Amino acid sequence: MSFIPFQKKMAAAGLGPLAVKAFESHYSQLSSGGKTTLSESAIQPAQDIPSLESLETRAPASLFSKTVLIKLNGGLGTGMGLERAKTLLEVKDGLTFLDLIAKQILHLQDTSDAGAPRVLLMNSFSTSQDTAKALAKYPALGNPGQIELLQNRVPKIDAKTLQPAASSTNPDLEWCPPGHGDLYVAIAESGTLDRLLAEGIRYAFISNGDNLGATLDPRLLEYFATSGKPFLMEVTRRTPSDRKGGHLCADASTGALCLRESAQCPEADIESFQDITRHQYFNTNNLWLDLQALRDALDANGGILPLPLIKNTKTLDPRDKQSTPVFQLETAMGAAIGCFQGAGAIEVPRSRFAPVKTTSDLLALRSDAYTINESYHVLLAPERQGTPPTISLSSHYKFVDSLETLTANGIPSLLHCTSLTVTQPHTFPGDTTLKGHVIAP
Repeated sequence: MSFIPFQKKMAAAGLGPLAVKAFESHYSQLSSGGKTTLSESAIQPAQDIPSLESLETRAPASLFSKTVLIKLNGGLGTGMGLERAKTLLEVKDGLTFLDLIAKQILHLQDTSDAGAPRVLLMNSFSTSQDTAKALAKYPALGNPGQIELLQNRVPKIDAKTLQPAASSTNPDLEWCPPGHGDLYVAIAESGTLDRLLAEGIRYAFISNGDNLGATLDPRLLEYFATSGKPFLMEVTRRTPSDRKGGHLCADASTGALCLRESAQCPEADIESFQDITRHQYFNTNNLWLDLQALRDALDANGGILPLPLIKNTKTLDPRDKQSTPVFQLETAMGAAIGCFQGAGAIEVPRSRFAPVKTTSDLLALRSDAYTINESYHVLLAPERQGTPPTISLSSHYKFVDSLETLTANGIPSLLHCTSLTVTQPHTFPGDTTLKGHVIAP
């Protein structure tokens, strides 16, 4: 199949040569029938993963000033009914995800004699403008345009013809995000990688913008900087609720760590994939990266990383299941663990993986079960003893606007609530305190 139509389409949209090259590599793999799965026979469980608790707590070296904090900020939160950057959603005490990220960095600037880390937000075309407006109130962070990485976009592929998918009504439907593995292309092609290295920035801590547990822990920074590892993935133990999510594993022939996502699992291996006693660790998407090692790896691979391809089968219009079947080609940034010799992983507490993916997560976070400390870190209240409330909301509350009706009179106290189940439309009375196991209404 000819790649020329894709090349012309991407060039006309202003995409750079590295973005085109990365997409061409994956398209070639797709069109030639290359393998897009990772079978159970090719891997083995990851073992002997060190833990954060085992690290000695020492005063960290002056490393903040050599570090950049990169937050993925390209998601719209469409699964929760949102139509703008998910990080602009209010999460607690009138503060959004973006407010909390900004305040955490500014707090470090105010309290660290050794300097604070830089900050970069990887936006998509859909989140860039709204994010810039929201950051205008934090001038100390820098010009919004200077702290932005813009994620690329790639064409959807007609599943029948393997040519660019076309929409006669909405050209935007012809494009899709390439997954967060695009970070490595975006940071290189924008010149940001070389600029950071020239300014003495050596280490990057990367995490999802909606994961409020992903704070810059100085112990992890010191461990990574002194380990000499080029890449470090934070993992935590899988629970039954994580059985369908990607897991850490090792190459059966080399022993090198790798990441297997659900879309890469052959159907015959699903039982093993979901066996959390066999594959015990999942990727939190909190990653540590040596920027010089990234520069070297890119140079050795023609400017792009050889990330495994993830092929997703969708429809051209996600809201119309009768529209043209398409393939969306993506990569995962955590899969770069297989691109660096000597890459490692470290087990961290579950508290470092606290994303808000559903309205149930959001309700818990907005309640008194969580507090904000003086560093603007969101933590479980001490009374919770490390265990968050278990919340199950009916499908009626899938979207944020419907959650607002549930809590129109105020957020109920969940400080001493073990579990909450809401099975049908309801509105909590004002000043409601829930304790133990609660089913409402």
